[in-house]
Amino acid sequence: MKSTVDCFASRVFDDKVMRERLPGEVYQALQQTINDGAALNPQLADTVAKAMCAWAIENGATHFTHWFQPLTGITAEKHDSFISPSPDGRVIMEFSGKELIKGEPDASSFPSGGLRATFEARGYTAWDPSSFAFIKDRVLCIPTAFCSYSGEALDKKTPLLRSMEALNRQALRILKLFGNQDVRHVSTNVGPEQEYFLIDRELYRQRRDLVYTGRTLFGARPPKGQELDDHYFGAITPRVQAYMEELNEELWKLGIFAKTEHNEVAPAQHELACIYRTANAATDNNQLVMEIMKKVAEKHGLVCLLHEKPFAGINGSGKHNNWSLSTDTGINLLSPGDTPQDNAQFLLFLLAVIEGVDEYQDLLRLSVASAANDHRLGANEAPPAVISVFLGEELTEVIYALETDSEYVGSERSPMKLGVDILPVFPKDTTDRNRTSPFAFTGNKFEFRMVGSSDSIACPNIMLNAAVAESLRRFADTLEGVKDFDQRLHALMRETITSHKRIIFNGNGYDDAWIREATVKRGLLNLRTTPDALPRLLEEKNIRMLIRHGIFTEAELHSRLETQLENYVHTVEIEARTMSEMAWKEILPAISAYTASLAAGRGGKETADSCEGRLIKKLSALEEQVMDRLEMLDAAIDETESFRELIYSAAYVRDKLLPCMASLRESCDRAEKITASEYWPFPTYGELLFGI
Repeated sequence: MKSTVDCFASRVFDDKVMRERLPGEVYQALQQTINDGAALNPQLADTVAKAMCAWAIENGATHFTHWFQPLTGITAEKHDSFISPSPDGRVIMEFSGKELIKGEPDASSFPSGGLRATFEARGYTAWDPSSFAFIKDRVLCIPTAFCSYSGEALDKKTPLLRSMEALNRQALRILKLFGNQDVRHVSTNVGPEQEYFLIDRELYRQRRDLVYTGRTLFGARPPKGQELDDHYFGAITPRVQAYMEELNEELWKLGIFAKTEHNEVAPAQHELACIYRTANAATDNNQLVMEIMKKVAEKHGLVCLLHEKPFAGINGSGKHNNWSLSTDTGINLLSPGDTPQDNAQFLLFLLAVIEGVDEYQDLLRLSVASAANDHRLGANEAPPAVISVFLGEELTEVIYALETDSEYVGSERSPMKLGVDILPVFPKDTTDRNRTSPFAFTGNKFEFRMVGSSDSIACPNIMLNAAVAESLRRFADTLEGVKDFDQRLHALMRETITSHKRIIFNGNGYDDAWIREATVKRGLLNLRTTPDALPRLLEEKNIRMLIRHGIFTEAELHSRLETQLENYVHTVEIEARTMSEMAWKEILPAISAYTASLAAGRGGKETADSCEGRLIKKLSALEEQVMDRLEMLDAAIDETESFRELIYSAAYVRDKLLPCMASLRESCDRAEKITASEYWPFPTYGELLFGI
């Protein structure tokens, strides 16, 4: 059996493999393409393709695919075999540079938000050499970007790559001002923490809501939930441990740095965290993590649920997006330094993030907006929908002292007069973490905690990169060419703090008083639902900024809005139709059958106040209520389909359809509590949450 070290990245055409299999000059040219974005000579591409094909076949691959991330939020692939006919009527195995660099999948059925007509089928995939190819299920997977025939981005990878380059350009301008002439590249690095639920597969198959929607649309509260906090970091059960062991092995083979695993707060809930990668590679890796989680679960008789709120009444699942900036010389730009100059640079990058988050809080909020995440945000398990930045007491004191030009008393209680030339050296991690903050500084990185479990992390990182790039652009425009750099830098920092300190909040984000203060006194946005958040994408300031940095075209922005609104509407419609079907075909018959059995077994007891009579009365009343509310839901479903504009349809879904669904659920859950177990048609919360 191979050791973990030998097994790691054994299915990845990574730098080690390329060094071994490519001629020196080809390897160097490829590295220049990866690092600097230089075009790869087609003849060299043939050499790379030949080496990649030989390696893939040696490792059992028979097909190749351009692996891409369309606007569905999941990955897509079309498999082609390596075989080509030979003159003797047999086959040879080959793979050309042209096939490596460019593909042409049918693009007609992928969501495009109006960028193309349905009959326009052609789309192109283009190799992304900055993310390593890998083998999955005997298929060589080549990470690619996906665009339309006319060049518009139809995927999540292309804007992410654009945003990374935009941030790199602006960060280099700032670093040059601080004398960092040796830095050639600045990378955004991400380490996502993935939460998920595991339930028994046989129980899952008995629930249409889980099969169709990924969450339970009905379900009474079980006698025990997460009240005792006994599942959090508790001993992992043998069945789950076996799953986690195989999951790690499969991820390690794909070169994914799966590091931490543990039980989460809710019963049946768990978490896996990965070590930092560049944002591009981390996004690719996280898509694979979610896919492999589901596949491995099937092998263990389990189902992995990635929905943000699969069970009402207990914690849902998020995905903390840990984000940092680093140079190719090994410097973390969000880490306090050892010299006053280092800390001046650190504080300027810190302020760029603070300004970016404040100016573009709407973009960050809409980047995590979905029908599923609406159930989670704002509950006492996830950050509120109001964006704020947590810095901790020590760093907040530094910021405010800088604004007022007053003395800062550090953790060693020694006063230091602030000035750019003598900025104090302050320690890291001098304060507790705030689990209620949507956007928290945690020593040398920011943790964006609003991302949903099933989300692609591409979207939040695109918006975060873009917002910070815009702040750095403004800073560079202000500082380049000034006579007294230190004086202008000091003034710029003070101006930025004064303008954007409203976004800094270190208190309890769950407190209603904070929401009132944030929205009324500070003027922060409270975009509670997806239909509230998504239209902000087309605010003039957002369009202007995203186009300025070349991250989206205006047409691409309109397409994203339409695609996401459509996804929201269709998601809730599917849930509503599933509820209707379950209520008509399973719940109402169950209540009726149990009521009839009670009536048949009364044994001559005719009084309405007998135990049986009282229970029959309750059940009959609930049956009538379920019927009435079910008819209201069906009418609302029909009405939803009558709207021609998506924005109005989304608002109707939020204001009418979802309340009808909640009303029907309330009645059905009450009926579940008093219906005999043998009559209830599907597994209960207790069985699902404690079944493994």
